[in-house]
Amino acid sequence: MIRTVLRPWRPSTLWGLAYLATDVTVGWVPFAVVAVILAVGLSFLASIVLSLAAVPILWLGFALAEGLGRVGRSRAAALLGVELAYPHQPLTAPSRLGRMSARLRSASRWREIAYLLVEPLVGGLLGAVAITAWAAGAVLAGLPLFGPLLPDRRAHFGIVTFDAGRPWATLLGAAVLAVVAPWLTVTAVAAVSSLARNLLAARPEPLLAARVAKLEESRGAAVAGAETERQRIERDLHDGAQQRLVSLAMELGRARESFDADPERARALIGTAHDEAKAALSELRDLVRGIHPAVLSDRGLDAALSAVVARCPVPVDLRVELPRRLPAPVESAAYFVVTEALTNVARHSGATRASVSVAAGPASLVVDVRDDGHGGADPSGSGLAGLDARVRALEGWMTVISPPGGPTSVIVEIPCAS
Repeated sequence: MIRTVLRPWRPSTLWGLAYLATDVTVGWVPFAVVAVILAVGLSFLASIVLSLAAVPILWLGFALAEGLGRVGRSRAAALLGVELAYPHQPLTAPSRLGRMSARLRSASRWREIAYLLVEPLVGGLLGAVAITAWAAGAVLAGLPLFGPLLPDRRAHFGIVTFDAGRPWATLLGAAVLAVVAPWLTVTAVAAVSSLARNLLAARPEPLLAARVAKLEESRGAAVAGAETERQRIERDLHDGAQQRLVSLAMELGRARESFDADPERARALIGTAHDEAKAALSELRDLVRGIHPAVLSDRGLDAALSAVVARCPVPVDLRVELPRRLPAPVESAAYFVVTEALTNVARHSGATRASVSVAAGPASLVVDVRDDGHGGADPSGSGLAGLDARVRALEGWMTVISPPGGPTSVIVEIPCAS
């Protein structure tokens, strides 16, 4: 029984009290700012004459609401231990007016605004009640000490009056508030936490739908990437090693026919066939390296990239920061990103120098390939598009920055949390 009554006496309750105190002291600021901006913007929108002026005002209101919403989610995480997922979908419309229209139609953004307008009132009221209970308990606990200094030796709390000459009554009141104040705080915190979860966090259904859509997109990208890779291997085998082996068989056939009649010609044909065999082996080795280099499996991404950089005809500065071995699909994707990017640098960029930076953090691997060439790289080209599909299959992203005149940057981030 006593354990249940005193259950709210724990550190999290004091953090919750700090959260409520911020509502009481500064919670009115986001309320006032958002309310004024939206009121002005919507009133302008209702006027035909001032409707164009409403667009930047409403944009400012939504931008401030999003920033204050981030602060609210951070505050809830820091003081209440409530993790709230970012609720808004990306704005993909090409025009500013289209993105503004998407904001106006976004239910999550209106819920965020509702939170900023409602939570300061609810949290401020509940916080004031809880803080008053804590303050009254502290005053009653100290009344026997400073009560004799009061003019009438009494402390007045509204309609309730405590006499410093009766310490048992004040201590009893302090004991009651020592139980009531934490429970009031816990109840108030539960109310504001529920408000934050319902208005600030992403709804499970949209999150699930977005996750499914992203997985379907990445699966399609993986299938497309695998088909592209299969066609490349087929083309390389047909145009390279297969032709070499056909030529080798023909040379050996001619050598066999000439072996008795013309040994010198047979010897020359065998020498040509030997050269063709070495060339076929070299092309097969390059083809296998393009599928998955052995050095990548044996010695890791750092050593594999060092080999790629050493083969590049353009001077390359390589910086690799890998505190650990990464999952094999991540290492493979990073390897081929660097390989394809440096191939493009050597063939198309006209660059005199390039740099490769690879760094792994706790949750992701970032690859950045830059060159000082003439720019104008096409992200939709077969090589870069294939890399983008490979990266998206691992739920990563790739961006190509290549203005005319250069320089060019290919930046990739791949999740690698183990």
